[in-house]
Amino acid sequence: MAEAPASIFAQLNSSTDAKEQEKRAQDAIKRQRRLYEQDQARIAELADTNSTLPCTINSIRILNAVLTRRGFLQRIFDPLLKANERPRTLAEALEQVHSATQKLQKFGIFEESITPYIDRPDPTDPSTTPTDIDVYLSVKEKGRLSFKSGTNVGNTEGDAYGSVIFKNAFGGAETLAANATYGTRTRSSYQGTFSTPLFSNPDLNLELGGVASSTQNTWASHEEVLKAAWTKLRWLAGDVHRHEVEYNGSWRQITGLASNASPTVRMDAGDSVKSSVAHTWLADWRDNPLMPQYGVYAKTVNEIAGIGPLGGDVAFWKGQVETQGAVPVRIPGVRNSGVTFTTGLRAGILCPLTLAGRKTPEASRINDRFLLGGPTDVRGFREAGLGPRDGPDSVGGDVYTAWSANLLFPLPGLGWNETFKGQIFMNCGRLLALQGPEASGAEKEGDGSSVGKRLKSTIGQLADGYPSTSAGLGLVYAHPIARLEVNLVLPLVVRKGEAARKGLQWGIGINFL
Repeated sequence: MAEAPASIFAQLNSSTDAKEQEKRAQDAIKRQRRLYEQDQARIAELADTNSTLPCTINSIRILNAVLTRRGFLQRIFDPLLKANERPRTLAEALEQVHSATQKLQKFGIFEESITPYIDRPDPTDPSTTPTDIDVYLSVKEKGRLSFKSGTNVGNTEGDAYGSVIFKNAFGGAETLAANATYGTRTRSSYQGTFSTPLFSNPDLNLELGGVASSTQNTWASHEEVLKAAWTKLRWLAGDVHRHEVEYNGSWRQITGLASNASPTVRMDAGDSVKSSVAHTWLADWRDNPLMPQYGVYAKTVNEIAGIGPLGGDVAFWKGQVETQGAVPVRIPGVRNSGVTFTTGLRAGILCPLTLAGRKTPEASRINDRFLLGGPTDVRGFREAGLGPRDGPDSVGGDVYTAWSANLLFPLPGLGWNETFKGQIFMNCGRLLALQGPEASGAEKEGDGSSVGKRLKSTIGQLADGYPSTSAGLGLVYAHPIARLEVNLVLPLVVRKGEAARKGLQWGIGINFL
């Protein structure tokens, strides 16, 4: 019993200590922020009063970068030291330091506030000159290892996932990542990637990766088992033009056929090997990719498989184009209406090519064709609900086009720039299989002229009659990592065999038409 008062006082002291520690931590943050602001003000004053004075950078030191390689940092900052060979002013030197600091920040391995300091070197040092300055950059490295797990629900699928990311793995902003996913449609998926910037350039990146997965494709009565590896080279040209060149080698197996699987699915069942190279170009001028108020987005993808030294047992050229534009709608008397009109277009062509050692191109396979329909492209239709069908199965197509027009507007009681809005939309699209030689007027199947005539005839058929069309209204929420839509949809034009969906439809994704 005698120990009770002591324990009470210990608890009171512990509570007081915790509050005191929290207060000290907050005071330390305030002091650090005040010192940073003072340093920035001192540098700005120094630049204003001495901006035209000649200047040379004597040394650059990165403080607290204990996990980052010296050689990696030298590639970034050595050009500033070599620039001493030509005359420059203090303002120009500070601008170059700022540009190099921004470049360092883009690697994502340091906290946001990289603090620069400028000082004069020791005047007794005979190797220095009166115009020399020393530059110090105080950095704080982010944690290397991170774990994440959770669940996702959306677009007819739910899954659980876990991932581990190892950043700045070897001191040069490299990233090692591994993740595993288990779900209702993606039964299992295991993926690993290694990415690294080349030549200490944040805009030039190399990625190596591999995946093993098993996916249930209910719209075509089968399961696809995939084992693939890839190499990707990415670079940024200008401010917005992003390029990616990829080599992909994959083994695919169509298995687990349902008892009522169609003859088309059964004919493509079994193994296939795809070896392809692809180029992707993307440019995005939108203010917000998930809910833009203004701007333009454009993307093209070109893939070639199976020809020449690529090998594999499928050969084709596959081209896709996607574009979106958004403009604010002005309302008289309203400064910021919050109303935005967006329109998007997607189109694609799959052209069969001739494998090495063979004389004729072969028809495309179900796991290479396009699919169309669902809440992220042509709303008002089920996933893969448009295009050719064989019995109960959607078997995809070789040529498609899809278009959308959306009017986004603020909801009553919410501001014009809120991420929760209403929308009115109309979608339409068509997906076609490559026509046979008889329907296209080709003399015989197999030669290049025959494929060209069939492709031309199929593209012309896109304008034959009305496209599959739907309209509706709904609610849109732009979360920082994904967009969520809940819509009431009404199919207006439905072709024979297509799977339309009337009523409530919802979708989650990052790329809506």
